Amino acid sequence: MAENNDFPMVLWLSLKDYFHEWRMSFCFVLSLAAILAPMLVLFGLKFGIISSMAERLIQDPRNRELRPVGSGHFESDWFESLRSRRDVAFISPRTRSISATISLQNPSASRSQIVSVELIPTGAGDPLLEGNNEIPSKLSEIVLSDSAAQKLGVLEGDTVDGSLARVFRGKRERVHLPLQVVGVAKPSAFTRDGAFVPLQLLVALEDFRDGRAVPKLNWQGEPEASDARTFAGYRLYARSIYDVEVLRNALIAQGLDLRTKSADIEIVRSLDRNLSILYWVIALVALIGFSLSLGASLWANVDRKRRELSIMRLVGFRTSGIVWFPIVQALLTGLFGWLLASLIYVSVERGLNQLFMTNLSIGESICRLLPVHFMGALLFTLISCVLASGLGGWQASRIEPSEGVREI
Repeated sequence: MAENNDFPMVLWLSLKDYFHEWRMSFCFVLSLAAILAPMLVLFGLKFGIISSMAERLIQDPRNRELRPVGSGHFESDWFESLRSRRDVAFISPRTRSISATISLQNPSASRSQIVSVELIPTGAGDPLLEGNNEIPSKLSEIVLSDSAAQKLGVLEGDTVDGSLARVFRGKRERVHLPLQVVGVAKPSAFTRDGAFVPLQLLVALEDFRDGRAVPKLNWQGEPEASDARTFAGYRLYARSIYDVEVLRNALIAQGLDLRTKSADIEIVRSLDRNLSILYWVIALVALIGFSLSLGASLWANVDRKRRELSIMRLVGFRTSGIVWFPIVQALLTGLFGWLLASLIYVSVERGLNQLFMTNLSIGESICRLLPVHFMGALLFTLISCVLASGLGGWQASRIEPSEGVREI
């Protein structure tokens, strides 16, 4: 007679039977792999394409920028309130556009070219200067855009001469300011002639052009106004592309008008949602079809082995132990089917990525799955197989020991 704990013996008999009828078992595995492998490839394409598109949006900080339309009057408290938000990665005040320019010249060049550059306020955490060794923090430091550096013929560590002019009390005045190039920005950071400078330099240039004195640079003029300074604009970047819409809505609620790349971001997000719905509908239909097919096959398999199973009941195996017989075989089918489908997917993934290599950037792939996706597919497959084995288990539970007696 069997012991009270039937499971170890049932497990052993299930394995022996499964591998003894390896041809039929292999057909079950092939039928599962034929359904699961295309599902993995489809999800890999969806994940790879969407991830590549999202990665391009994420890697380009300009997609996280919120640009003001026109000018306004922004006080320090307003900047501090935005700086404290978790969805804000970087914010800096901007002076008036007409004041944010300077003429640069390379004093060491034999034929020096004067280049008028746009000044961009910067500071720690500036997304456009990610990867630069140093961020300008002094009045005498700048980071040039790639185009400006090429026109001036300067490199990091060189010094350029900055000059600007004004008309003060009826007289035209020009001042010069030596500026050290502490870095050159990537070409994608700023495509025009420009220079990243600390905010205090922009404020000094604006004061000079407005006829005010700048004691730090020994520039003469009217005394500084006692009123709190306001700024005409700002540079603002969200922490991620998914924060742009929320931040935009918050600023619009304050009555501000601004431009964002939210439309491009929404296209990717909408595509992700629609492809996910399409994938899960196809996957659900396919897995339901396979589950019914596997369940019917296990039912027929149990019915074909009624004599053997009834004899197991006759020698003392309980109903709960017999039920495990089709469940164990279904789990084996799920495991081997998943392994075969994964191998098929890996070969297809390599072929697709190799085929579209010329259309992809470094690190991108058109078809890609993470380890967590494979584990999720395994878990989902095993659950489906267990549910499908319910038909076979129910059929096994109805077998009576007397059926085995009649066959002996």
